[in-house]
Amino acid sequence: MLSFKHLEKFCSYPSCCYPFISLSHSVSPSSPLFFSLSPPLPPRAPFNLPSFFLSAILLLFLCLVVAPSSFSAALGSNSGKCPPLCTCTVNLTSVDCSNQQLFSPPPLLPRGIRNLSLAHNSIEMMPSGYLSCQPELVWLDLSNNSIMTLPHGMFSSQSKLQFLDLSRNNLTSLPASLLHPAQRLTFLRLAHNAWLTELVVDQFAGLALLQELDVGHCGLRVLSVQVLDGLVGLSSLQLEGNPWVCGCAVEPLLNWVRNKIHRCSAGPTLTAECHSPPELEGIPLFSLTEESFRACRFALSIDDYLFIAFVGFVVSIASVATNFLLGITANCCHRWSKATDSEEI
Repeated sequence: MLSFKHLEKFCSYPSCCYPFISLSHSVSPSSPLFFSLSPPLPPRAPFNLPSFFLSAILLLFLCLVVAPSSFSAALGSNSGKCPPLCTCTVNLTSVDCSNQQLFSPPPLLPRGIRNLSLAHNSIEMMPSGYLSCQPELVWLDLSNNSIMTLPHGMFSSQSKLQFLDLSRNNLTSLPASLLHPAQRLTFLRLAHNAWLTELVVDQFAGLALLQELDVGHCGLRVLSVQVLDGLVGLSSLQLEGNPWVCGCAVEPLLNWVRNKIHRCSAGPTLTAECHSPPELEGIPLFSLTEESFRACRFALSIDDYLFIAFVGFVVSIASVATNFLLGITANCCHRWSKATDSEEI
């Protein structure tokens, strides 16, 4: 039997905790000391099924909705950090990641940046939606990389973009509506993309504020004036270094530039040279005059030839039908005259 002195000695150790003392092995269950040191457990609450399901639903909601969104927000915001291998201004509005031998752009960018340079790297592809969280972007330099194409909607959030440099890449084409959201674009450089052989109609639709367009040293052989019609604010156009075909199709382009020559720079624009036909190779493109295209006034296009062929076919059918009707009429008249002569005899 455990005495009070033993109990006092036992409880003098720091490890002794009164609510958890169990004396069942040293004190009989009928002892009042047993009941005084082991307070009765509170009665168990009855099981409530609706409350259980409500708690389970609430826990499931926290796990599936609140937690993932909070995690993704924490992962994607990166609002206060400069990307590795990049230099940033103190307020994180300018990020310079140029000349870092990057094969892909930094996965996380500070929010609210205004200037971004990824120039002089080895980037081959821009991820879709990469700039979707950068609506304040004004200046973007992607020059001197290995980019072959840009995803549709890449600039869907860049309504404030004013400067875009895509020069010295491996671009083969541009999505027709790529630049439509960037209606404040002022400077656009596409130079030195040797595989860029075509700019589609409406490529620059809505870019009324564009002042400088550089498409020099690309693979352009012809350039439709419909591509340039909406560029009412253009003041500088670089066309040099392209393999221009100086045929009848280039005359509208020359006329369009000459009508804007009082606003266009007279330097690189006028140094563009003809690449073909062979008799005009090396001739400055803008040295061609209206006399050079006199033969084009009388040249027939494919549409003209098709129209002439159609008209000839219709005339032939009409002539055959007319001859057939005349033959029938002559035959009827001949028979009628014979019948009349026989009746008179």
